[in-house]
Amino acid sequence: MARVLVPLAPGFEELEAVALIDVMRRGGIEVNTVYIEDELHDALVTGANGIAIKADMPISTVVVDEYDMMVLPGGWGGTHALAENARVQELLKEFKAKKIVGAMCAAPYALKKAGVLGERYTAYPGAVEEIDHPGYVADEKVVEDGNVMTSQGPGTAVCFGLAIVRRLVGEETMQQIKEGMLLSYC
Repeated sequence: MARVLVPLAPGFEELEAVALIDVMRRGGIEVNTVYIEDELHDALVTGANGIAIKADMPISTVVVDEYDMMVLPGGWGGTHALAENARVQELLKEFKAKKIVGAMCAAPYALKKAGVLGERYTAYPGAVEEIDHPGYVADEKVVEDGNVMTSQGPGTAVCFGLAIVRRLVGEETMQQIKEGMLLSYC
């Protein structure tokens, strides 16, 4: 079974995180959410719109070899926290070397900060200037560049989740989920 790691930092984009987790789990992927703050005892991480989500475990317990991919939801607050967190940056480098990394919305900024953003990527259009990296693709919902996957924002989160399912589980499973969710736009 494929396993994916999703770090949650205060100010993350809730719709992106929940849509990604939901679609991946529908595809049979085991998803673990992690919180990045050592002092967070109840594991509740509050997103950009005031919605709190309980993370599964602290980031300090992550073992890279137990996962196939690490994917970051966007939201500027969460993105900046991920970009400034030494453990997140270390994990992104480790994942890029032998696994898959993914980010959406503003979160490609954290990939760039780690030096792992691909030559081709997409992101939330309003974040491109701050990401400040050549290779931005404006007209694709999901961009795959080797072992780096990126997506644009809240409205593309389901499509991104489906692309991850296709990559980790297969086309047939992805199509079944897409049909079951009555999706015609991905």
